[in-house]
Amino acid sequence: MKHIAPIEAAGETPMKVPTRRALAKQQTRAKVLAAARALFSEAGYEGATIRDIATAAGMSTGAVFANFTDKSDLFREIMIADMASLGEAMRAAAAGSNRGVDEILLKMFMAGYAFYKTQMPLARAAFSVGWSPEDGPALRNAPVAQQLYELMAEQLQLGVQRGELGQEAEVKLRAHMLFDIYLSNYPLAIFEGWSLEALQARARDQIRVLLAGARRG
Repeated sequence: MKHIAPIEAAGETPMKVPTRRALAKQQTRAKVLAAARALFSEAGYEGATIRDIATAAGMSTGAVFANFTDKSDLFREIMIADMASLGEAMRAAAAGSNRGVDEILLKMFMAGYAFYKTQMPLARAAFSVGWSPEDGPALRNAPVAQQLYELMAEQLQLGVQRGELGQEAEVKLRAHMLFDIYLSNYPLAIFEGWSLEALQARARDQIRVLLAGARRG
């Protein structure tokens, strides 16, 4: 009997099944990223070498370079994945609050600080790379990093719409300033060991002062 291929529904795109080679490549990348994350957390960016990462992943340095251009490329992918998760955590914190703009922004800040509190060495490495002249711009200007700023701008705009902030609130400028404030508190946690409670008290005051001139009435 002649085999008849199944007819696909109109407009439906056939699902592509990954090849064995593609699956193997995905697994290799996942192993390298997991090993790199652990080493960056333990030894920092400078202390972790490609050779160390390859050894921890149970493969050759050639296998690492077959998937990543260099160490900065590898670290950038880890940071971009983290920033995407961080953005999701901030958005969830904002969505779960029906309070004023101050409290919503504070919840977003704290979602970020809580995200990194358990992995301070990795946060230290992120700051080291993020402000380096060689690798910093690509990390700071990544679309996913800009989305964190946009989340803050979105909350300011909602504050204007609710009448909490005046129409002349200069949302873009204040959102950039808020993002700078958010980042400025990380060194206190990384290098001085500030607790989440201390960070929260400081961030609350910072947000209050920054929005003081934008309040309606």
